Amino acid sequence: MLELTIEQISMGQSAVDKPAALQLLADKLVADGLVAEGYLAGLQAREAQGSTFLGQGIAIPHGTPDTRDLVFTTGVRLLQFPEGVDWGDGQMVYLAIGIAAKSDEHLRLLQLLTRALGETDLGEALRRAGDAPALLKLLQGAPQELALDAQMISLGVMAEDFEELVWRGARLLRQADCVSNGFAALLQQVEALPLGDGLWWLHSEQTVKRPGLAFVTPDKPLRYLGQPLTGLFCLASLGEAHQALLERLCALLIEGRGNELGGATSTRAVLEALGGELPADWPSARIVLANAHGLHARPAKILAQLAKSFDGEIRLRVVESGGLAVSAKSLSKLLSLGAQRGQTLELVAEPTIADDALPALLKAIEEGLGEEVEPLPAVTEAAPQQAPAVKAPKAKPQAPRTGAQVQGVAAAPGIAMGPAHIQVLHDFEYPQRGESVALERERLQAALGQVRQDIEGLIQRAQAQAIREIFVTHQEMLDDPALTDEVAARLHQGESAAAAWNTVIEAAAVQQEALQDALLAERAADLRDIGRRVLAQLCGVPTLEEPKEAYILVMDEVGPSDVARLDPARVAGILTARGGATAHSAIVARALGIPAVVGAGEGVLQIAAGTALLIDGQRGLLTVAPAPEVLERALADRDRREQRLQAAAERRMESAVTLDGHAVEVFANIGESAGVAKAVEQGAEGVGLLRTELIFMAHSQAPDEAVQEAEYRRVLDGLQGRPLVVRTLDVGGDKPLPYWPIDKEENPFLGVRGIRLTLQRPDVMEGQLRALLRAADNRPLRIMFPMVGSVEEWRQAKDMTERVRREIPVKDLQLGIMIEVPSAALLAPVLAREVDFFSIGTNDLTQYTLAIDRGHPTLSAQADGLHPAVLQLIDITVRAAHDYGKWVGVCGELAADPLAVPLLVGLGVDELSVSARSIAEVKAGVRELTLSHAQQLARHALGLGTATQVRALVEKS
Repeated sequence: MLELTIEQISMGQSAVDKPAALQLLADKLVADGLVAEGYLAGLQAREAQGSTFLGQGIAIPHGTPDTRDLVFTTGVRLLQFPEGVDWGDGQMVYLAIGIAAKSDEHLRLLQLLTRALGETDLGEALRRAGDAPALLKLLQGAPQELALDAQMISLGVMAEDFEELVWRGARLLRQADCVSNGFAALLQQVEALPLGDGLWWLHSEQTVKRPGLAFVTPDKPLRYLGQPLTGLFCLASLGEAHQALLERLCALLIEGRGNELGGATSTRAVLEALGGELPADWPSARIVLANAHGLHARPAKILAQLAKSFDGEIRLRVVESGGLAVSAKSLSKLLSLGAQRGQTLELVAEPTIADDALPALLKAIEEGLGEEVEPLPAVTEAAPQQAPAVKAPKAKPQAPRTGAQVQGVAAAPGIAMGPAHIQVLHDFEYPQRGESVALERERLQAALGQVRQDIEGLIQRAQAQAIREIFVTHQEMLDDPALTDEVAARLHQGESAAAAWNTVIEAAAVQQEALQDALLAERAADLRDIGRRVLAQLCGVPTLEEPKEAYILVMDEVGPSDVARLDPARVAGILTARGGATAHSAIVARALGIPAVVGAGEGVLQIAAGTALLIDGQRGLLTVAPAPEVLERALADRDRREQRLQAAAERRMESAVTLDGHAVEVFANIGESAGVAKAVEQGAEGVGLLRTELIFMAHSQAPDEAVQEAEYRRVLDGLQGRPLVVRTLDVGGDKPLPYWPIDKEENPFLGVRGIRLTLQRPDVMEGQLRALLRAADNRPLRIMFPMVGSVEEWRQAKDMTERVRREIPVKDLQLGIMIEVPSAALLAPVLAREVDFFSIGTNDLTQYTLAIDRGHPTLSAQADGLHPAVLQLIDITVRAAHDYGKWVGVCGELAADPLAVPLLVGLGVDELSVSARSIAEVKAGVRELTLSHAQQLARHALGLGTATQVRALVEKS
């Protein structure tokens, strides 16, 4: 299926006439590997049959049926001609969309463009478009809204088999005027996609009038192709109208909540889950549960019996959980909520019974549902705070004493000193009740609009890709329908915009924090960050001004937008009470080059403003009011480090060779082709780790082989003959893709990720391998597979690659694995017989060896790659590889640690792959060594008991 993406667009092209434009298009299609030489003749022949000019400045050149055998991969390439090209009869083309398709797939693209073609002066807008995103937005036109309301859902229908359910779903779409007659027959020809939890998915683009989604469930359990069938989605697809719905559905499936849809007893529950158009608001009421043991079996039974006495639907949900409402008449559903004392229950009832049912149910809950209950602590009606979830009072933490050293988490390297600037979050004041629904909605939209504008400014000003990506995520959070729908519902209940927004954001943040995966839980900081920004707009609170002199910023938890606004020339360093090294604020700090120590404890918030602070971002160490001699040593260390870095930068293009002539290769870790130029400029001798998952994460759907090949080709072109080491797609439970639903796992770091996942999807794996081999063009390509833990996994991956290699021969190709789990290191003597190389990912190897999540906000400081246990596994790996003449690299963060470099060289590591900014320093560190001394250090370190002892050993050497 042909879709339009930014990567396919080439801006600012010029051609003297149509033949020249067709030549440019053909050259582009050939260069990107979509078609063979000779496809130009097909483009010319098609134009001879009839002009491909569509109108509004657009032409869609494509081949004839006779040239379809020249198409390797279906795809499109777009060329913008700002000066215009005469397509004949005075028809000016400003955008030519070259199509390579093996069938009539271009008709689908034409259907997508019909909305855009109806726009006024589109041709002029295409001519003036300044960048690819703006041009793509013009082509997409005004997006059509997906039809999804109560009439599109049919629950518990009488159906004997799958085909009957399909017919019922198609009928709902036809009744809503989304499709023409015959749509059911088209769906019967489509291969159904199992989503898990008994849910199935079907879609078609043919005979679609407007996009719509139908959902049907059978009245009794069914099976299809040997799997359970509890619900069927039928999509009438048109453009990207269903994208938000699909993302929301994927999120539900990842959270393991698919059974809530298949077992739904009301259309409202389905619509709430999917973000569809809800029926008219039903009356609701809330009450805090006071039962000591929550809503367990006995009180739940009484509540269900009382609800059954009313002839109408009554639903209940736990507000803090953010989950779906369930039938109050179902004991099992009530127990599934797991409602605890102190949580807020929300009751919703049909309007015809609400006046009688809601008061009766509230009274019963208040009286304890048959149990004696202790009253809840009184809560004063004070204005809501920034974090409204009030916790029990606890002892006020004490500020560290003068001269004290506090161990935190190393977040961004460097030594910084300066007076403490304590930045306390605002207590926002606002009314609970709004003036009117319309006025509060208008206020909220104005605040959201201003924050979107502010974030767009941050994106435009950001120098680092990591910062831009974070704020793009913030933009998506602002438009999250799960948040905006909940806020809208609260506005209808009479809440003010500020109260509704703050409650919803805090509930979402609390839910995020509850996730067992610490890496994902840290994203709660991003939610609160955008929450504060919108709340500040609603409450008229200005942004805090930073002091003019250089200082150490001290906060409970620094939001990414807080950090991105900072001036590195005035902010000497960052110190936080909470957070981990993988928090977005830490990523931004590293990108800006601001030393940072995070997770230092609540006591740092009690430090008096102006107190002199010294932080070491390399060791994660804070010194409070350091003594003069301590400060003097730190200043000297900083000056020496700056001098070393400057000297290293001057020699960055030289090889890394020890004083006694032992060479070590120094490569770069990158995530995208844009990073190649900087890496080479910084002295990289190759790329030791290309994180290909970032290519997949940058797309709303899996990138096709042509898109991947173009990206890999750009990397190889930029390396100019230097070797490229590529890690195949490394995603899984801890790094999910929005378009690749993965079952929720209790511990995603020990679940289906890396090679385990891609071997389950050989189509994705083989597609990536084909793209890599086609891009190689006999340049040095090294492919490594992540998270390999067994010989069988390696052999499956190798066999798959060899099959593809027979189809696409490559001369200079090596295949290896990443050593990231202890089993792979221990099997190195076996694996070394078969692989071409090993690359050690010390980040994961450390966390798996020490059983410490490297993203944990309090334990991550102990996850030190210089632990002797980790060094022992590296030693086993290197010795095994060298016994068979194979090379070993290290691509984890340890490779850039100045104290680790001597040990890695001493252990015999052949290649160190680091971020571009660390290349010069690592090379300089190697040049200061002798191999014999490094080997002696390594042997000594292997006999020690702690990482602290290892670091002390290297520092003294």
